[in-house]
Amino acid sequence: MSGICGIVYKDTSHTVQGDLIENMLLRMKHRGPDESEHFLELNVGLGLVSTKHELTDESEEKIKVSSDGRYRIVFDGRILNANDLRKELQGAGFSFRSSSDAELVLNAYVKWGESCLHRFVGSWAFVICDCSEKKLFGARDRYGTKPLYYNEDQDHFIFASEISALFALPQLRKGIEHQSLFDFLVFNRTDQSVGTFYEGVFRLQHGHSFSITAGEVSISQWYDLRSELGNPFEKPSEFLDILTGAIELNVQGGMDLGLSLSGGLDSSAIASIMIKKLGSREFHTFSAVYGRHEVGDESEFINLYRPHLNNMHFLTPSAESLLNDYEHFIRTLGEPVPSTSPYAQYKVMQCAKDFVQITIDGQGSDEQLAGYPYLFGFFFKELASKGRLLKLFSEMLCYHHNHRSLVGIKSFLYFLLPAALKTSLRTKRLDYLNPDFNAKYSGSNRIADTIYEASSLQDALIRHFEYKLEHLLKWGDRNSTRFSIESRMPFLDHRLVERSLATKSDFLISKGMTKSILRKGLKGILPDEIRERRSKYGFETPQDKWFRDPRWTAVINDVLNDPLLEDYVDLNKCRTLYQDHVSGKINIAKEIWKWINLSVWIRQNWEGV
Repeated sequence: MSGICGIVYKDTSHTVQGDLIENMLLRMKHRGPDESEHFLELNVGLGLVSTKHELTDESEEKIKVSSDGRYRIVFDGRILNANDLRKELQGAGFSFRSSSDAELVLNAYVKWGESCLHRFVGSWAFVICDCSEKKLFGARDRYGTKPLYYNEDQDHFIFASEISALFALPQLRKGIEHQSLFDFLVFNRTDQSVGTFYEGVFRLQHGHSFSITAGEVSISQWYDLRSELGNPFEKPSEFLDILTGAIELNVQGGMDLGLSLSGGLDSSAIASIMIKKLGSREFHTFSAVYGRHEVGDESEFINLYRPHLNNMHFLTPSAESLLNDYEHFIRTLGEPVPSTSPYAQYKVMQCAKDFVQITIDGQGSDEQLAGYPYLFGFFFKELASKGRLLKLFSEMLCYHHNHRSLVGIKSFLYFLLPAALKTSLRTKRLDYLNPDFNAKYSGSNRIADTIYEASSLQDALIRHFEYKLEHLLKWGDRNSTRFSIESRMPFLDHRLVERSLATKSDFLISKGMTKSILRKGLKGILPDEIRERRSKYGFETPQDKWFRDPRWTAVINDVLNDPLLEDYVDLNKCRTLYQDHVSGKINIAKEIWKWINLSVWIRQNWEGV
């Protein structure tokens, strides 16, 4: 786990000062508290902070230099097939001075050029400097597990693993990107485009690379998921075999490992495969629980693993703990988040830091196996468009019988509407928005087009990988790296994703149940109480109850009197809605959190500026 940064001045006579790189690194020290190093050459400066794991040598993750001195690399991530690639490169005449993934990537680039990216299994963000050609090349992994942000103007190109590091550049001024703010308030979406919440700050999109030569910056896409789809799975056993192989790659190394165990299907699948297929029982698990019958409490399912595991850890986020943590939590995430769900993950990582350096997470399964309830709507839309009306009617009946919910059916009807009407219905539901703000940005949002216009379930899932998954990966990165933990996600092995997304919809949703291929593949491995469960929570919190707690009253009242929010919301309407929430008439906990988050985020960034 590392943090990387750098700057290139387009005027080659403008040299980079070491103090600037050091200030950038200081803002990311939590990503790598053990090592800090920078490299300067005229108008180029690179920086790296990193941690040392037990399985690596002492030189791991320092800025690596090629054997001929021509290339240098700053690298954040993990290459899971490193052993195989190292053997191949050694056979081609390359020597290695360390066991680091950074040196491996550097040698792979020297050997295969930019096409080396297609050979890597894992997650990464890196930048390589070709000191001979005066060229920089950088890239992110296929799905955006590792972050990389940048700012460019006529004088410079600056990049970093975290946005805060960019603002170490004195001339870079903060401004709010209002379209991102609108999408956040109305659609609960972030990170669906190249933009961020900060004007002039962009993310290098997943599956993209950049090169800089003679001051010219070029950004291109190196990985296109739609064109990389593989052979569809025909049997659940095929899916299970590849998932097991992906988990085995992610847990290699023999060091203490942790698993974020929510009690849901995905993290439980990983736990059961590790126990029954890989013969591991000594890993640690970390679970957020809230008490029986509380929203988000999954202890009933988590406790099924007590007979099998020796190192289970439980924590209980609460109204009080959030009250103590919320300002620091908001600073950790860096940009607004639409609910307190990531706070549960924050507390899990805070607990895990005392026991492990690596955690395994089930992220990515919902996006490839249709795990979200509203995805039934796309499945129904696909069946209707293909004229499979009997199948549609049967699946709707099964869905309603299994879930006692109309969410999937309502979603189906919503997805049939024109994009403009979709947006209009969302904004009308949020009548607390400032009318001028709504009018200015509702017509230019792209959420309805990018995510909700999918023509089939497969199309919807691919769009989720392209436009939705990344915000979850960002929150996971920020929460884990805040506590100097490396988080790994075996469901995001591209060899699994590319085949899952090529698999026909009936293998994913069947008889009103999602993730059918996973459930069938895990028969006899995963406890049936979990394998056949119909509810879905993930790392949810009882936030509706928390925000009725009197201890939150003063905080929320201050927020709802914050003049900085008046450009975005009607504070009088918000105060009325809050009182209705406190009295129990309605549950608008998500909206309340967005108001809190936005107010604190603005003050953390602009108060006193």
